[in-house]
Amino acid sequence: MDLHSILAFILVAAIAIASPGPATVMAINNSLAYGPRYAVWSSLGNACGLFCLSAAAMSGLGALLASSEWMFNAVKVLGAGYLFYLGARQLLTRQPILAQQIQPDGTVQAPSRKKLYKSAFLTAATNPKATMFFTALFPQFIDQGAALLPQFLLLTSIFMGLSLVSLSLYAAAAAQVKGLLTRPAFSIWISRLVGSTFIGFGAAILAMRRPVS
Repeated sequence: MDLHSILAFILVAAIAIASPGPATVMAINNSLAYGPRYAVWSSLGNACGLFCLSAAAMSGLGALLASSEWMFNAVKVLGAGYLFYLGARQLLTRQPILAQQIQPDGTVQAPSRKKLYKSAFLTAATNPKATMFFTALFPQFIDQGAALLPQFLLLTSIFMGLSLVSLSLYAAAAAQVKGLLTRPAFSIWISRLVGSTFIGFGAAILAMRRPVS
């Protein structure tokens, strides 16, 4: 793999990652609710989920999803269902974003790092769209005449790194306007917007069709 191919991959990956998705919404929401440091753990979970999807694509799962309608639909329903769950949880809350973390003694309680990581990991790992994306993207940049494992590790590491940077920037930007977005009268609507966005992403996944060769 030459430098030109690596730079081209970085450009394509950066454009794809910069487009807001479920991981972006999750990072912004966690940053508003618990602070940018907690958004890091959901970002790490997303990156690890991307690694699993990348490995699945390289091992042929992407091609299998493209050829097996029942498996494609099963993964699609699983991923959409989890996003619907996240969205419904946000929509049903009757408290402002920060209300759940402020205790009577003024201390702050946030979900465990493991819970934040796990939620983001599941969101990424159950997204069939990302698997299909990796399946379509990687062959365009991999040198078939060279060893595949080093190329896979390089491209996946680049993608994960760009994802972490992008989500960190979104989380930091959200933290800058936290004072406005978390006002009691306004933050309820933010929760509803986040919930609706998750449900919208879930609906988009359900609307996906298996690629026809």
